[in-house]
Amino acid sequence: MDNLKILKEMKVSCYTFIRNGEVLGYPFIESIKSALPICDEFVIAAGKGDDHTRKMIEKIGNKKIRIIDTIWNEGQKTGGFVYAQQKMIAQYNCTGDWAFYLEGDEVLHEKDLDTIYNAMKENLNDERVEALAFHYHHFYGNPQTIINSPAWCRSGVRIIKNNLRAIAMDGLHFTVMINHKNGRWPRGKKINAAIYHYGYVRSILKLQEKLNKVSKYWGTKVDHHSYGDIDPEVLHPFSGTHPAIMKKWLQKDAQKEFTLNPDYKITKREKRHRFYLKLEKWFNLDLNKKHYKTVK
Repeated sequence: MDNLKILKEMKVSCYTFIRNGEVLGYPFIESIKSALPICDEFVIAAGKGDDHTRKMIEKIGNKKIRIIDTIWNEGQKTGGFVYAQQKMIAQYNCTGDWAFYLEGDEVLHEKDLDTIYNAMKENLNDERVEALAFHYHHFYGNPQTIINSPAWCRSGVRIIKNNLRAIAMDGLHFTVMINHKNGRWPRGKKINAAIYHYGYVRSILKLQEKLNKVSKYWGTKVDHHSYGDIDPEVLHPFSGTHPAIMKKWLQKDAQKEFTLNPDYKITKREKRHRFYLKLEKWFNLDLNKKHYKTVK
């Protein structure tokens, strides 16, 4: 009975950070709405920007949403650390047993909500499990194409217990601090649910604008991006269904088609990943780097 009482009182905090989500073509409203049914609060670090992102979030009109207004550190131009700063502002304001992080271009499928929520309940009191990891669908160039490559995250932690000394040094992956200078990957259990990632299916104009605006935070040079400049061997047809909440965005804002560049020469990195794909096929391996320690 005591365990049942604890499970019923479980609190889930979802969180994210966003700035200029409207002008950069993020499906951030769909992302937020997709997770609201399974969270008790949704904490959003809303950076001061140049569009109507904050007003659009307010318009959702859900009492679970708590907005924290932030100003980005424009002087932070190394390794995307400003992303980590903004992510942690939101995470440090979460009050739940679990902290569930979604980026502005990541969406949950309604068919997975029960699975996700039940996994949190089942593992709440299991001290071996510190985090829950998801499979990824990375859409590329149009809604019917996905990427499968060791270079793209196939599974990653998006839910972590909120009583850990956890930080995100690069804004993506979690590090559990052992002491003041040493850290480790969290112990994560992979669940039968997916993150639907739409960052590379927004219109090519929005994608280029995004790259132009954010490259300075990574200390990288802005290049002209074309969906056609990619190794075709990593592209595959998507055979599943999209989250219902994405229907309008996919019709209105997504890139509908692209043409592979016949003159494109694959890079040394892509050649290496081609070889990795062959090794995976031959020896039934997964050579994709995982930023968590798997718990069965």
